[in-house]
Amino acid sequence: MTSSAAAPLAPSVLEALARYDTPTICNAMEIVAPERRLIGYTTKPLVCPFPDLPPMVGYARTVTIRSVVKSGLPADEQGRRRIAYYEYVGTGHGPRIAVIQDIDGPDIGYGAFWGEVQSNVHKALGCLGVVTDGSIRDIPQWAPGFQALAGSIGPSHAWVHAESFGGEVRVAGMTVRSDDLIHADRHGAIVIPADIAPKLPEAAELCARRETPILEIARAADFSLEKLKDALKRSAEIH
Repeated sequence: MTSSAAAPLAPSVLEALARYDTPTICNAMEIVAPERRLIGYTTKPLVCPFPDLPPMVGYARTVTIRSVVKSGLPADEQGRRRIAYYEYVGTGHGPRIAVIQDIDGPDIGYGAFWGEVQSNVHKALGCLGVVTDGSIRDIPQWAPGFQALAGSIGPSHAWVHAESFGGEVRVAGMTVRSDDLIHADRHGAIVIPADIAPKLPEAAELCARRETPILEIARAADFSLEKLKDALKRSAEIH
């Protein structure tokens, strides 16, 4: 397993990050770490069946799955691997977010790893939700408050099983390693480097202050191009 976080961040930092939606965190990242402007976040659309849930911030538990072929392992070995997987998910820095890559190539999402059972089990293990390019199901029976971003919604789990866990995965254009800090909501997800995380709330507030004069004039009944130019100038002077 690989880990990008040597030690957990203070709970107050995670709480502060969770006050902002993921696009705002992306904006803040552009200020604090402009070199990451083109990397580290989802670039393909994901389905979010629970759009009203608040943003989640947690440490990644990475998994790869397959569903179009059976596991080649004997039943007893499959059982041992399942327990090892749950031990992995349920330990380490918390809270945690499951990040699962479906490696079935053109058949991504053929079978759902996630449904009533897995959402409840993972919630009990300390996860806040899942980000996956695979499919999910059982939406009405889903664990309450457990967020989901998925590639699709489907009815069957086919032959779905975990192929590996604890390694690097790529989901919807976002590369994630075990223990990476993840911020996610209905808009998508982003990886936050641990050394940058404490700086993001202040940067998010700066973004809001810079946007305020522009939004005020854009929404005003007496909007004019000249007033917009003035607002843009004032916005650029805010630090």
